[in-house]
Amino acid sequence: METIMNNLEEKSLKTISVLKEDLNTVRAGRANPALLDKVMVNYYGMPTPLKNIANISVPDPRTLMISPFDPKSINEIEKAINIANLGINPSNDGKCIRLVIPQVTEERRKELTKTVKKMGEEAKVAIRNLRRDANDKLKKLEKDHEITEDDLKKALDKVQKAVEKTEKSIDEVIALKDKEIMEV
Repeated sequence: METIMNNLEEKSLKTISVLKEDLNTVRAGRANPALLDKVMVNYYGMPTPLKNIANISVPDPRTLMISPFDPKSINEIEKAINIANLGINPSNDGKCIRLVIPQVTEERRKELTKTVKKMGEEAKVAIRNLRRDANDKLKKLEKDHEITEDDLKKALDKVQKAVEKTEKSIDEVIALKDKEIMEV
């Protein structure tokens, strides 16, 4: 029974961390190096994460500066950014690449908040699936007479409380991202 609860808690934390990672890739009008986390560069024939072959800095709130460790890779990095379809045109000065994050319109902000809410709902669905799995395992334990009916009731209650706590955390993460997006 303890294993089931630990498993639920571990997977819930993982779900929240994946949600936070995904939310980092949502562009909110502010320069954030996490925006480039999913950009893969063809580096000597191997797809390589951009952050492994370049230093990414934020010189001002609207600009990302990418300084490659190997200056010869600058064209490949520029190509990868264009392929990633971030909606930002890279400007290359031969030594580094600058990405100027455009101002986000009110309409686009509303679209982004809808996207963020959808991501939150998907995370909640994942948590509810975890709850269902945990409940099924607990009911099987009771059916196999490994735990009593009272223990089952307490465990199901514990699972429900854990799920509610996780859903509240997801709501808080989404609210923070919404606030960030709506900030002008």
